[in-house]
Amino acid sequence: MPDTADEARSRLFHEEATRFPADLFQFDPRIRAGWLSDRYFVRTARTLAHAGRDPIVTLQFFAKRHGVLAGTFECIRMLQTQLAVGYDFSALEVDTLHDGDRIEPWEVAFRIRGRYRSFAHLETTLDGVLARRSLIATNASRAVDAAAGVPVIYFAPRHDDWRIQTPDGYAARVGGGGDVSSDAGASWWGGEGVGTMPHAMVAAFEGDVVEATLAFARYVRDEEPYVPIVSLVDYRNDCVTDSLAVARAMRGEFGDGVLFGVRLDTSGKLVDRALMDDPDLWGKESLAGVNPHLVRKVREALDSEGFDYVGIMVSGGFTPRKIRRFSELDLPIAAYGVGSSILGHGCEADGVVTDFDFTADVVEVDGRAEAKVGRSMWENERLIRVDWQLLAGLDAEVQGV
Repeated sequence: MPDTADEARSRLFHEEATRFPADLFQFDPRIRAGWLSDRYFVRTARTLAHAGRDPIVTLQFFAKRHGVLAGTFECIRMLQTQLAVGYDFSALEVDTLHDGDRIEPWEVAFRIRGRYRSFAHLETTLDGVLARRSLIATNASRAVDAAAGVPVIYFAPRHDDWRIQTPDGYAARVGGGGDVSSDAGASWWGGEGVGTMPHAMVAAFEGDVVEATLAFARYVRDEEPYVPIVSLVDYRNDCVTDSLAVARAMRGEFGDGVLFGVRLDTSGKLVDRALMDDPDLWGKESLAGVNPHLVRKVREALDSEGFDYVGIMVSGGFTPRKIRRFSELDLPIAAYGVGSSILGHGCEADGVVTDFDFTADVVEVDGRAEAKVGRSMWENERLIRVDWQLLAGLDAEVQGV
C-alpha cells in the first residue's frame, strides 16, 4: 500500500536529515560539557545527580510568533552527539516539525522526552539554534514572498559575525532565498557564493566602470565561465550613462548576450544624475536611492539601443516592504540583493522580523503533568517522531557503509 501523507512526510524528513550529518555542523566539543549553556542548567543537572535523582521529563520548544522554522536537523544531530557522558541518544523520544514548515505562535515545534540529566545542558544551545535559524528563514521568506517570483540573493555576510555565515546562509535558503554571497553561506548544500562586482573593483580601476567591467568579463570568461557577468553601475551616481557605456563596450568586445545584467546600488542619501536632470520628477516624491523612476529610466535607455537582454538587479536598503512596492509596480527587476534586513536589522513596519525567540518548558516529569502555571503539554499533529534506527540506516546508505 502507498504511504499515508504522514508516513511520506516522515520519510522525507529522515531522507533530508542524511544531507546534514553531525560533522557538517562542526559542533564545539565544549557543548557537551555545558560550557556554552546557561550555568543554571548545568547546576540543575549537577543538583539532581547530587540528590540521586534522574527523572524522565518532556521538554517542549515553541516560539511566540508566526514564521518559518529552521534548525531542526541541527538540533537532532546535537542530541545525537552532545548528550552528557554515559547517556545514549537512542533512548530519547524526539518529535519535530520540518525545516521550512510555517509555524504559529505557541505551536510546539520540537519536543524531547528522556532522562533530564542527559540533555539539561542542551536547552540553551537548542533554543539558540532554533531562534537564530528561524529568524533568518522567516525574514528571507518575507522577502521572497514580496518579490513574487523574482530571485532574492542573500547579501548579508558583511553585516554580522563571520562565524555564523554558514548557518545563516542555510537558514536563508530554508526561507526560500536563492543564492548567497559567500562560499561559507552555501556550504551546507554544496554550493558556492555568487556575486557581481563590488565598488572596490571599480575603485581599483580608478573609477572607470567600463574598464572594470571588461576586466571582470575577461577574467570570468577565462577562469569561471559559468558566472553571469553583472556590472555595478552606480559608482559615479550616473546609472543610465554608465549602463549604456558598459553595454556598448561589452557588445563591442564580446558581442550581444554576454552582459547578463547591471546592478543599481545607489545610496539612500543620493539622487542619481538621471533623475536630477529630469524636471518632470522634481517635487513628486523622494528620488533618493534605488527607486522605481531610476529603474524605469535604466530600462528604457538599455532597450532603446537593443540591450533588452541586459537585466536590472537592485540592492541597497531593500526590505520586504520595499520589495513588495517594486513588485506591485511591476518593475522590470531581474533580481533583488537583500542584506541586513534578513538578519533582522530594521523594523516591523518594513516587514522585518526583529526577533524570533524560542522557549523550552518541562511539561512532564516521570509521566505526570508538571509545568509552571500557564504552560502544559500541547499536542501538535504535525510533529514527526524521529526514528533513530531508520535515520541510522539511511545515514549508512549515504556513507556507503
